[in-house]
Amino acid sequence: MTSKTSKGKLSWWQLSLLGIGCTLGTGFFLGTSMAIHKSGPAVVIPFLLAAIATYIVYDALVKMSVDNPDKGSFRTYAKQAFGKWAGYSNGWIYLISEMLIMGSQLMALGIFTKLWFPTLPLWVSASIYAALALVVILTGMKGFEKFQNIFGALKAAAVVMFIIVAVVLIIKGFNSESTTLDALHANYEEFFSQGLKGIWLGLLYAFYAFGGIEVMGLMVIDLKNPKEAPKAGKVMLIAITVIFIMAIMLALALVSWQDFNIEESPFITALNGYHIPFFADIFNGVLIIAGFSTMVASLYAVITILITLAEDHDAPTALAKKGKMKVPLPAFLFLASGLIITIVIGFLMPEKIFEYLVTAAGLMLIYNWLFILVTYRKLMELSKWEHVKNGIGMLLIVVTVSGTLGEKTSRLGFFVSLLFIIIIGIATWIVMKRQKHGKHV
Repeated sequence: MTSKTSKGKLSWWQLSLLGIGCTLGTGFFLGTSMAIHKSGPAVVIPFLLAAIATYIVYDALVKMSVDNPDKGSFRTYAKQAFGKWAGYSNGWIYLISEMLIMGSQLMALGIFTKLWFPTLPLWVSASIYAALALVVILTGMKGFEKFQNIFGALKAAAVVMFIIVAVVLIIKGFNSESTTLDALHANYEEFFSQGLKGIWLGLLYAFYAFGGIEVMGLMVIDLKNPKEAPKAGKVMLIAITVIFIMAIMLALALVSWQDFNIEESPFITALNGYHIPFFADIFNGVLIIAGFSTMVASLYAVITILITLAEDHDAPTALAKKGKMKVPLPAFLFLASGLIITIVIGFLMPEKIFEYLVTAAGLMLIYNWLFILVTYRKLMELSKWEHVKNGIGMLLIVVTVSGTLGEKTSRLGFFVSLLFIIIIGIATWIVMKRQKHGKHV
């Protein structure tokens, strides 16, 4: 996707809104149940730590973007810091991880849709969502921006609606002296019931809730004043962290942490016992919107990185060939083919193996975050405080990744992610050798 049509059009608050649209997705609406399952009521601690790390990564990325605006973003900066191998491997690690995550998002969307259309085959609904997402990408940056702003506002409104309803129920519980607040007392008493290990294991799922911040980094080039990018990120991250923490704490005020189901959104679980009319349908719609909009954000990021890879001869150069469309047709067809492959993989592979692949893909995204911090330290002149801050971000990411060794599913996902890194490493070595001898991809 080129930025020529939209370069210099965004104000900082529009970038903040886009950030909320790109970040507030199924990682929060659905994945928070898994974080609660691991950490217990202390789940707010992993979310606060993940928010700090996310801010550190975003701050590093935008400072490099302000210093050198480039649509290749983190992969271009990695290339400038460490050479072509870093730009090549960074781009492909991100691209493959996002494609696999999109496969899981499509499957989740198909499952959510079954509430309304129980007889509709999963592959059919997944294919419909994939086609609709590709249509949004075809509209270019303007269409993408409008779409994310509308859906971002709807998702934020849904969380605010949950917060208001939960507060009203808690106040009613206080006034009626009912057992409504038993869960609050139980969760308070069991706050650290899962101990430090629970916080350690919950970090990964908290990080997933903030996934998508790198898409904001790709959009810095479209700001009217790129120097306002740090402000956009601060406002967005403060807003989204407050929303996350308030919603989680209120959910825990209504239901004992042990009653949350990892296959159901914690916000549906929290209000299930109150029989609010149409609530399940409304929130199911929110889950679909959340999953779909974060998938579109991933598609935008993937096509942007793919085009820069092609322009740098790190992917077939034909992929960047521009025509009359707002998006290069070869890159668009590559993206469509990738989505079809991920749908096929998702439905043909045994569920557990696909789960390992998706865990691995999520970890590969976090590896990219770590490399952003390493690149930042190499390219920029940092003050003592910035060195400390960068070190804290790296430490939080390493601790989060190490948490995958604490349980079987994520442990296998970790080893699969290492396998992907090795394969991409070998491919990088081969391509760099070929390019050294004057041959391009």
